[in-house]
Amino acid sequence: MPVESRVLTPEPVATLGDYLRQGGGRGLDAARRLGPTGVIEDLEAAGLRGRGGAGFPTGRKWRTVAENLSPAMPATIVVNAAEGEPGTFKDRAIVRANPYQVLEGALAAAVTLGSDGVILALKATFHREIALVRAAMDEVRAAGWAEGVDLFVVEGPSEYLFGEETAMLEVIAGRPPFPRVAPPFRHGVDETGTAVASAASNVEMAGPEAQLMPPALVNNAETFANVAAILAEGADWFRAVGTDQSTGTIVCTVTGHTRRHGVAEFPMGTPLGEVIDTIGGGTAPGHELMAVMSGVATPLLPASALDTPVSYEGMEAAGSGLGTGGFIVFDDTTDPAAVAQGVSHFLAVESCGQCTPCKQDGLALSQLLDGLRRSESDREALAAIEDRVSTVSERARCYLAHQHQRVVESILRLFPDELAAHVDGRRGAGRRELIVPILDLADGHAVLDEHYARKQPDWTFDDTYSGQSPADRTESSQPE
Repeated sequence: MPVESRVLTPEPVATLGDYLRQGGGRGLDAARRLGPTGVIEDLEAAGLRGRGGAGFPTGRKWRTVAENLSPAMPATIVVNAAEGEPGTFKDRAIVRANPYQVLEGALAAAVTLGSDGVILALKATFHREIALVRAAMDEVRAAGWAEGVDLFVVEGPSEYLFGEETAMLEVIAGRPPFPRVAPPFRHGVDETGTAVASAASNVEMAGPEAQLMPPALVNNAETFANVAAILAEGADWFRAVGTDQSTGTIVCTVTGHTRRHGVAEFPMGTPLGEVIDTIGGGTAPGHELMAVMSGVATPLLPASALDTPVSYEGMEAAGSGLGTGGFIVFDDTTDPAAVAQGVSHFLAVESCGQCTPCKQDGLALSQLLDGLRRSESDREALAAIEDRVSTVSERARCYLAHQHQRVVESILRLFPDELAAHVDGRRGAGRRELIVPILDLADGHAVLDEHYARKQPDWTFDDTYSGQSPADRTESSQPE
């Protein structure tokens, strides 16, 4: 299947004028013409699913927010461009190519839901993307696109959980990126300060009959770019590519043990092997692909599954998941124990500690896997690993712990002999596998955040670990 360019333009769109000459702005015009009901019906007809990882139907999310609007305060539109998933660079690629389409989709949401504010949330370290978004916002304001709508950029922390939508709302409200119990359509953005006691996880959830807080609509940057295109071109145009259950295109990233790294847009349903070959050019000469992992959110797929369609239903049927379409490729030089430990370490460190099993069992699991990688484990250690995998997700309020469980479980299932070789003396200590976010893509190569290796489980970069979780540290810093 050919590479597409629906939301990832082949050349950067330099100005709003250029975007308008290429047909931009028609989606926002359509939103004003169709009205709230028409817009939501178009999104539902298109079958667009959120491109942030979960794949939740976009039209259904917008309808839910519309049904929970506050009569007193307008909803807030939030563009999630935080992108901290290892192996993923697609949102930054889209913003670099055309920030105007992302803003157009967000403004269409503001028109649809009667919002007076659009927030684009990025990590503070995304300097290039922040500059592009701010400049695009200035042009959009000057062109009259945002009349009655305030546009803001929120520069958030580097933590992985900043990309979780309820934790993102906490950051926007001035608090740490700790996931909430209250969903965005029941408790949106507030301005209650930084005290932990005021966190949304501790408040009564509102309903449409007694709305305590206005809701927030949080969608991924790629999702909003697709919204603008759907409203401009129509639901049938969007469905012209993809599958019945996964319509449209997906912007994929390929890194790891391939000849080159990069980002490209494909019709949903494209075989995984074709995505990897088109972007990555295959593995290095003389080596074979061993497995592929979509970020740190889904189970690994073995080389035998390269014909799997890159779609929500296709990846799920293969025992994995699409995630954000950020595929990390591992060749036959890879030690599966090192991959498991790398994923486990990343997720254990990034856990906020609100859920004790997620943090404590996660850290214990990471240490056990490190001992396995070093060939310092016995059969009892393997049993302990399986035990920790079974408990790490207990009572979890967000998906991070479930990711931890699913990824490590898949490695235990796919590579039992390779892991056992570390125990019975058939394999020596393996090198560490760096599973961290991408800082940049330059000259066909992913620049990884190697500094991350120094990050402590309390989210500091101190020489020694304090023994506290981030949630513990935040609570202990608050006055009684």
